[in-house]
Amino acid sequence: MTRITDLRGYLDALESLGDLHRVRRPVSADLEAAALTRLTCERRAPAPLFENVEGAAPGFRLLGAPAALSSAPGRELARVALSVGLPPDATAADLVEHLVRARHLPPVPPKTVDRADAPCKQHVLLGADATLDRFPVPRIHAQDGGRYPNTWGVIVARTPDGRWTNWSIARVMQLDGRRMTGLVIPAQHIGMIWQEWVERGEPMPYALVQGGDPAIPFAGGIPLPPGVDEAGYIGALYGEALETVPCETVDLRVPASAEIVIEGHLSLERDAREGPFGEFAGYASQETSMQPVYTIEAITHRDDPIWPLVAEGRPVDEFHTVTGVGQAAEVLAELRDAGLPVTTAWSPLRAAAHWMVVTVPQNWRERLPGVDSAEFTHRIGEVLSDSHSGRATAATFVLDDDVDPADDTDLLWALATRIHPLERSEAWYGFVHPLLNCYTAREREEASGPIVFHDGLLPAPGEGRMPHASFAQAYPEDVRRRVLEHWTD
Repeated sequence: MTRITDLRGYLDALESLGDLHRVRRPVSADLEAAALTRLTCERRAPAPLFENVEGAAPGFRLLGAPAALSSAPGRELARVALSVGLPPDATAADLVEHLVRARHLPPVPPKTVDRADAPCKQHVLLGADATLDRFPVPRIHAQDGGRYPNTWGVIVARTPDGRWTNWSIARVMQLDGRRMTGLVIPAQHIGMIWQEWVERGEPMPYALVQGGDPAIPFAGGIPLPPGVDEAGYIGALYGEALETVPCETVDLRVPASAEIVIEGHLSLERDAREGPFGEFAGYASQETSMQPVYTIEAITHRDDPIWPLVAEGRPVDEFHTVTGVGQAAEVLAELRDAGLPVTTAWSPLRAAAHWMVVTVPQNWRERLPGVDSAEFTHRIGEVLSDSHSGRATAATFVLDDDVDPADDTDLLWALATRIHPLERSEAWYGFVHPLLNCYTAREREEASGPIVFHDGLLPAPGEGRMPHASFAQAYPEDVRRRVLEHWTD
């Protein structure tokens, strides 16, 4: 396992792959850095590290595309793999299995280190000095409602009784130097914890963490079950405790290796307008909503701090590589826990987290005697229609594992030739993700509608199944060998 303990070690690893580009010319944090970042995502270019940000103090930097697809040949998922301790050539299946294993391991709680040993405490700003005005806070899209301090950091929050500490990613928009607002959705973990503080009549303490161990935003972006501490999950992922340090003004602990930590309290009321913001579905939203206000009471940071940014939009960016991969891992774990034979699950990156693919082994009929493909697909629907991760995508396709769901060419061929245009599908009605653009405006507003499970399983061998007309299957081994031996000719 490749353990990387902070963002700077992660950047060293990207640079060794040729997957980091140091941008030394002056770049504005107002749209320009995000525009360049968005183009690197769409062209699969190296991650840009902006070392000369206009208007920022010398040494203050921005990092774009921290976990987008890699430019390293043959290593598309290198940034994601390195973020969770895997080698850069890890496959999609490797990633999902790695996350599923960690989910079933006992959590390894974080350990507390002295402030003097915590890089995030190199600079401590309190009172009037704790202002965003000294930082290069980026504006991401021209249509956005303001600058967004948070697109890749985790918000640390804890229930009033201390039973659950949650680290999650949610977008946060700057109101002024000392105030921010952001999405606090009731169905999401931060919304659940905030509601407990509201019922208690006290503003919620929070810490907003930028940078640190690259697994931190990854764990914050995947849908772990309610009550699971992300810090303990990261410890299980690595097999060793994450180092944390107490905050300055609130009773929370944050990663010691963080680049920047913002501390304060979240208001009891939804008293600020947030948005609009360009979304993961690939469209520039025109919607706004009333959200609570984050008051800033302290900021701590490292020397020459690095502020990560995600230019969210059309695939593929960090929402698709992180949330999509995390949802696939949860789906796989839930189906296996239900005793169903499943090879893997994958959220196709270029489907903008709207689809899930579940592949099953060739011998599934032997393992489920008397069950046909319709019943098997129904059982998968029963499990996933009752789970948060299962309901987070609009369509799930069940395929044989002769298809690699992470290979877009393979997958598109299978979907086109195995999914019936009308039949062999079942809809399950209930909660749907309100940001999925395939739903009607009313369904998104009510967060209610159908998720559909498509039976794309082939007939049993000997019952009309046709062999592949591919190089691997349509030619004898000796012919394939001769072709490969002379391939360079």
